[in-house]
Amino acid sequence: MLLDSRKQLADPIEEVIARAGQVILGKEGQIRLAMACILARGHLLIEDVPGVGKTTLSHALARLLGLDYQRIQFTSDILPADVIGVSIFDRDSSTFRFHPGPIFAQIILADEINRASPKAQSALLEAMEEHQVTAEGETRRLPEPFFVIATQNPLHQVGTFPLPESQLDRFLMRIHLGYPDAKAERALLMGEERRDMIQHLQPAMTAAQLLELQAAVPQVQVSEALLDYAQALINHTRHSPRYAQGLSPRAGLALLRAAQAWAMMKGRRQVLPEDVQAILPSVVGHRVHGSAEAAKGGFDAARDLLTGVAIP
Repeated sequence: MLLDSRKQLADPIEEVIARAGQVILGKEGQIRLAMACILARGHLLIEDVPGVGKTTLSHALARLLGLDYQRIQFTSDILPADVIGVSIFDRDSSTFRFHPGPIFAQIILADEINRASPKAQSALLEAMEEHQVTAEGETRRLPEPFFVIATQNPLHQVGTFPLPESQLDRFLMRIHLGYPDAKAERALLMGEERRDMIQHLQPAMTAAQLLELQAAVPQVQVSEALLDYAQALINHTRHSPRYAQGLSPRAGLALLRAAQAWAMMKGRRQVLPEDVQAILPSVVGHRVHGSAEAAKGGFDAARDLLTGVAIP
């Protein structure tokens, strides 16, 4: 797909965002970030209290993108086989037959992922990183496109197991939906049931169109000056005493790819600093933490980065 047809690229994306906004009221910014995450071939972590629309958002996106959807409810007793699948003995053929688990879908909702044990959480690692799973010595490819939306309850709630840093790093973005404003909540209270609305949603694009859009993201140009800015942001986290640890090279790649997706959604052929700034809080917020001294002063990684690093 040529980037000269910029409007052609942006039109189906805007259609998805507009229709999703009719279901998830007052959250256009979060919907745009989720769409940018999908276009950048990343995975999304939504952290928030129960009942603010995390599951509804993932289901609406699956319907609008025309993708197969599976929900995995993570609990303390869930096993890796419940995610990946299991082989069962077939008496007729006297062989074991593999029965695929819910991971073999194009959009996976890993609901309340931090209520599962670390062993069950790790079942997603290979799938998220390699788009494949290994079960009983055999590697099986996952469908394309493949995208995980995981929801996470706040860590202070009872019965949660914090995600390890290695798994957090697999998520390209983390967003918070938050409570709706008064106007959106009034429309929500007076309007149609959200589950019924989702059932009536029609796809705004096909899986083939989504793959084409994803392939177009790396074609968005990144100038030398923009790379200087990205590297300055990354180096700031590595050398400033305000950070417990710096951003990894994988995080730097995620930052650039998400910025390319954001620029494409805006109909541009080149990444601008404002694209980096728009997606930066969602990309770095779950990857870097303040040092003990910085935490005492209400440390905010994104704010510190944006104010501490000048645009070249």
